[in-house]
Amino acid sequence: MLIVHVHVHVKADQVEMFRTASVENAKQSVKEPGIARFDVIQQQDDPARFVLVESIARRRPGKHKETAHYKKWRDTVESMMAEPRRSVKYANVFPADKGWGVAMAD
Repeated sequence: MLIVHVHVHVKADQVEMFRTASVENAKQSVKEPGIARFDVIQQQDDPARFVLVESIARRRPGKHKETAHYKKWRDTVESMMAEPRRSVKYANVFPADKGWGVAMAD
């Protein structure tokens, strides 16, 4: 299981538009093969900060970035960001990968 956290700082006047675009991207992303979850979370004390959490059961380097919904999201939100987004990749520790309910073999 690969879990990617994408940290995003959005311009204050773009928060709602970013949120809407990101939720739509997440709804489409969970339909992709091997995606266990795709969460959009918003910081409580600074609503202009978000973390997108993509949990990937199958290693599919670059496949998500080839989808039409990702490209639409990327192009839509690019000008909304107060600074470049950054991602951090994590390995799953608990629960075990099989507990995510998504087939692990490619």
